[in-house]
This record gives sequence, structure tokens and C-alpha cells, in this order.
Amino acid sequence: MSNAMWTRGVEWLAAAASDPRACKRGWDQGEGVALLEAGRYWDLVSVPDRLGLLTLDLLWRPSLPVPGPTLVDTAAHRVGFFLPPDPDSRWIGAGLRHASSGAWVAVPPPYRPSRFLEWVIPPDGSGALHAPATLELALRQANGTLAVLEPVSRPEGFAGPPLP
Repeated sequence: MSNAMWTRGVEWLAAAASDPRACKRGWDQGEGVALLEAGRYWDLVSVPDRLGLLTLDLLWRPSLPVPGPTLVDTAAHRVGFFLPPDPDSRWIGAGLRHASSGAWVAVPPPYRPSRFLEWVIPPDGSGALHAPATLELALRQANGTLAVLEPVSRPEGFAGPPLP
């Protein structure tokens, strides 16, 4: 990513802060993480990391536009997809969290990771986000794939030989 794209990405992301200058200073001089309010420029859908990374892999198709900003939280084992704000949308699913108006999201600067947060796809400043319908289809496909790949678990209290 070019320096101009980094700069535009920083400006675009910091615009979600109540004080964009303080936000940028905090990224450079403070903890390196800013709390930004969702719902104005973007919403965030957060899913468990295995589901999120498989979903992102499915979104990297030549027939689809480049995926929007995507953040990984390695401490919480979650992947967050930035999408257009929609206060009326209802994202429902096991382990799925939707941050919209009134919710706060911790984000590092687009140009480096900070503590446990890092961008897989940083914002480029264009305002491009994940398309909700495309993201939903990829999540459904990834969830179906994970269901097939899950190892057979041993019932509680089972004392017999290992299951094949």
C-alpha cells in the first residue's frame, strides 16, 4: 500500500473519532489503539477467528471486488468485517456480534498492529466496505465448511477407545 493510501486510510478511520486529531496522536504516541464509535461511517460484524478467516478466504475471489477493511483480534480470537452502517440490519448467528450505532470498537492505526489488534485488510481511505449480502453468503458457506471439518467429539463421560 502506498504512503498516500496509508494517509487516506488514517484520515478515513480517524474521522469516526469524536476528536480525529487526538485519535491520530493516540495512535502515534499513546497505546496505539483508539475506541471509535460504530454506526456513523461503518458497522462491524465480528465472528470467531476460524469462521472469519475462512470467510475472508472465500471473499478473495477474482470475480468479487477486493474485500473491505478487516481486523483481527488475536486475544479474543475474532475477526471483524467493516460494512456500511445500517441500524435496521439484524445479523444473527452463533458467536456473531454486530456493532452499530452506540457501540465502540477498539482499532489500531491502519499502518501497524497494536497489542492484539491488527489489520488483515486495512482501510485504504476510499470508504470501500464489505458488501453485506456478499459477506453474509461467504459467512454461510464458511460456516457450512467448518461444520463438515469439525472433529468428532467424545461424549461426556465416554471411557471407551478413541473415536475414529
